[in-house]
Amino acid sequence: MGRALKNLQSLLAMPYGCGEQNMLLFAPNIFILLYLESSGQLTPEIRSKATTFLVSGYQRELIYKHDDGSYSAFGMSDPSGNTWLTAFVMKSFSSAMKYIFVDQQYVDKAKDWLGLQQQENGCFASVGQLFHSDMKGGVSDELTLTAYITAAMLELGTPVSDPVVEKSLTCLKSNFTQLNSTYSTALLSYAFTLAEDHQMRLESLNILDEQAIVTAGGRHWSRLNDGKTLDSLEVEMTSYVLLSILSGPQLQGFDLGYCASIVRWLAQQQNAFGGFASTQDTVVALQALAKYSAVTYSPAGTTVVTVTGPSGNTLTTFTVNQSNRLLVQESSLQQTSGNYSIRAEGNGCVLVQVSYSESVESDSQSSKLYFSTIKQACFEFVHMCHKKRSRGSDGIVILNHLKSFINCKLFLDF
Repeated sequence: MGRALKNLQSLLAMPYGCGEQNMLLFAPNIFILLYLESSGQLTPEIRSKATTFLVSGYQRELIYKHDDGSYSAFGMSDPSGNTWLTAFVMKSFSSAMKYIFVDQQYVDKAKDWLGLQQQENGCFASVGQLFHSDMKGGVSDELTLTAYITAAMLELGTPVSDPVVEKSLTCLKSNFTQLNSTYSTALLSYAFTLAEDHQMRLESLNILDEQAIVTAGGRHWSRLNDGKTLDSLEVEMTSYVLLSILSGPQLQGFDLGYCASIVRWLAQQQNAFGGFASTQDTVVALQALAKYSAVTYSPAGTTVVTVTGPSGNTLTTFTVNQSNRLLVQESSLQQTSGNYSIRAEGNGCVLVQVSYSESVESDSQSSKLYFSTIKQACFEFVHMCHKKRSRGSDGIVILNHLKSFINCKLFLDF
């Protein structure tokens, strides 16, 4: 978490925008606070700034609440609330209660509305439109939606005996043998862990263990021919596996050493600000890393890390103790080629990373926007062409025009 904490100014953000955009910025603030509080390192300055953002985001999100307790991108302007967004708001509001005032009725009404979307087989129906489809991560069908909502309700402290949760778990169990994606298995594993279903938890973790990709860089999980190209999905599913292991009793073969190999890989996927590729993988990954950090946190202990160069000489020494454990210590390697060795002595938990950057040719398949103007009489029309990756459809395109331009009519064709 050190790099994330170093860049709190970039990770902590003031929420704004529509009901979806607002939650994209609201949620990450919560899990930074959760980690700092669980490890006894939350300073008054950080708490004050983060809670200010949370209060603003909470109040703004209520603008997009429907009278029935659900939420959507534009609130009452939309025909109905969206199932996934409502679950995300419910989960986030409940977590934020530790730091700001959140009226319990908003969490309860969201939960009640979700219960009304449950079908006879226990699965939840996808209702309403989600414009920013990537914000829900790998939740792409009825089963993963049900697993996400079930886990969210269990995180609230809803008992397994609750009729809605009981029926949703029946849906998950009855479809478990038909799972055909690693993401689904990881998400269901987390739901079974929170439900304290030890048999289903162990069965799903054993399946995931067989599918794990183990390298010198750690342990992670990948997509299995799902035909999609979303780089953040691996981070999200790997984080759910870590949450599954840490949120229940310890299982043989899944100890802290196993978790450390997962954390090692996750740390390598962090961007320069300590976040990840998208909002959902950042939220889930920070939640998992916060839980791991809380488990391994020790208020005492000093570790000395020595870096030795190709010729055997000591290049640099890092000392990590209680006074500087939040500090990211860095040193440049003057010679990039050769064999380096790293030795750690003492007590505590530290993470060593080697970072490098290089110039690469731009990806021709990434999303692009093309603009052109056509003069017609005394008017000027702007034509826009949007090229994107092949994952679902986009519902929102933000176009900021020049001050001298006037919007007459906008035609959209998706």
